[in-house]
Amino acid sequence: MKSVRMRNIIVGTAGHIDHGKTALVRALTGIDTDRLSEEKRRGISIELGFAHLDLGPDLRLGFVDVPGHERFVRTMLAGAAGVDIVLLVVAADESIKPQTREHFDICRLLGVSSGLIALTKVDLVDPELLELVRLEVREFVRGSFLEAAPVVAVSARTGEGIDELKRRLAEAASRVAQKDVSRPFRLPVDRSFVMKGFGRVVTGTLIAGAVHVEDEVEIQPLGETVRVRGIQVHGEAAKRAVAGQRTALNLAGPAADRVARGMTLTRPGLFQPTQGVEARFHLLAGARPLKHRAPVHFHAGTAEVIAEARLLEGDLVGSGGTALVRFLLREPVLLLPGDRFIVRMFSPVVTIGGGEVLEIAPPPRIRRAEAVRRLRALESGSRADRVALLVAEAEYGLGADSLVARTGLLAGEIREAAAGDERLLLFEGPSAWLVDRERYAAHAAKVRAALGEHHRVHPLTPGMLKEELRSRELPGAPAFYLDAILARERDLVAEGDIVRLASHQIRLRGEEEEALRKIEAAFRRAGLAAPAVKEVLARSGLDAARARNLLQVLLREGKLVKVGDELVFHESAIRGLLDLMGRHKGERFKVPEFKEWTGVSRKYAIPLLEYLDRRRVTRREGDARVVL
Repeated sequence: MKSVRMRNIIVGTAGHIDHGKTALVRALTGIDTDRLSEEKRRGISIELGFAHLDLGPDLRLGFVDVPGHERFVRTMLAGAAGVDIVLLVVAADESIKPQTREHFDICRLLGVSSGLIALTKVDLVDPELLELVRLEVREFVRGSFLEAAPVVAVSARTGEGIDELKRRLAEAASRVAQKDVSRPFRLPVDRSFVMKGFGRVVTGTLIAGAVHVEDEVEIQPLGETVRVRGIQVHGEAAKRAVAGQRTALNLAGPAADRVARGMTLTRPGLFQPTQGVEARFHLLAGARPLKHRAPVHFHAGTAEVIAEARLLEGDLVGSGGTALVRFLLREPVLLLPGDRFIVRMFSPVVTIGGGEVLEIAPPPRIRRAEAVRRLRALESGSRADRVALLVAEAEYGLGADSLVARTGLLAGEIREAAAGDERLLLFEGPSAWLVDRERYAAHAAKVRAALGEHHRVHPLTPGMLKEELRSRELPGAPAFYLDAILARERDLVAEGDIVRLASHQIRLRGEEEEALRKIEAAFRRAGLAAPAVKEVLARSGLDAARARNLLQVLLREGKLVKVGDELVFHESAIRGLLDLMGRHKGERFKVPEFKEWTGVSRKYAIPLLEYLDRRRVTRREGDARVVL
């Protein structure tokens, strides 16, 4: 089992059919990537092939061998996901051919920035022709990322140049940045099959993060979860796979058999698929102009879907041009900002362009001019600008997990971008939450105004119920948001479930003070023979609503004690009852004894005993009780 500290670099072949890609990979690695009987019979690659090569103790190259036939470019695109280095293969006896051009265009559009060129079948040509092909290839790649790339003449049959090619591959690999293991796990699936004795197995190039045996992973766009039963990296069992490795996962779970090429395995609950993306699109020179609302084939990762191209700048993208485009996808696909994609004509199916995703959740109703302004800000703005823009668009802000999916940044990078930004407020909790400062100020003012109005209309109540305030003034806000406002704003006070302005005090007018004394006196005189609440309030001299509010004042102050729904006692009566029970501590008694001790009827005895049970003054044992 190899160390996870080994550098894992993915090399993708590119080139025309029958230019020797598969034979070259076999000469480099000793592995035949044509595994299908049809491939061996016809002598061409139909499906993706995989091999690996260790170049020293700390470098492993994973090869993705792609078909060269024009009919299988869609398969080639699935294999191109996650490629670090392109190995452009040109046969010395044929030179540049149509799929050489299309594969090379795809590599450029996908943002591949490292590679080298292999001139194959050199044993079939004389030195003069080899030099001519070398010059043609140099001219072909001029101005591209391969302009200064090594051109190595090789023969898979004789072994000529193979050692030099390995050395050049090692040099190129040393300049490639290792993929980021700290980013959320994503594995675009390029193969899915059943292996006898194991069940469902999927393979792909792990483009970000890491995965472990027994991890739960989510299938996107299905949104269902499966368990990783086993892992293989380049054919060897492993407990963990990391970004940059060719990975096979043995999956367990009811949804495992539904995994297919084009889907992506991710960390559960983090990402959501999309059916609409906005992007910077580049149309290849020589391609037909792209019209507004044109149907196209959209390729991203290992996925291919039909899409409609909605141009945001004008109604036509000219040959070699660039534009901001919204792609409406017929089926959902998991994408992140920064992901690269390829676009092919609907018919005939040829590659015409590609680009980079800028937004995965565009506003549903927005003018084209505003969409362009917004996208340019997302494209050219700093991390803080991008985060601030997205947060400002959300009424109650966004959580760090949502921003990870919307920006492609890590949670730590989002916190760092927000730190010190006057446009944002950061609330820490189970996860970070960011709110636009101006929106927050408006929400706090709304809460303040609602409380002020409540105090004006209900001066005898201590404040509003917190849940009523939340649902009325902040509908749709996350549960913690009102608490965050209350904690931050010093003029707002939360007392249990009640919220009030700090300045609010219950002030009684003359007739209310008199009524308050009458109500309290009525309950004090009654002792344990508590009067009916409605009768006491009716004799207070106030309307029913104000009298009921005064009763609540006495209850909150502890001068009255509520024992049942409409059964209220003065605190002095309850205090006397507790003293009485204390004198019988440890005694076992029944209802008749309690009635005798207190002088109350059964009407009051049962509710009082239940109250004492709740206060843990007594404990019920069958039809008797014990004084604790």
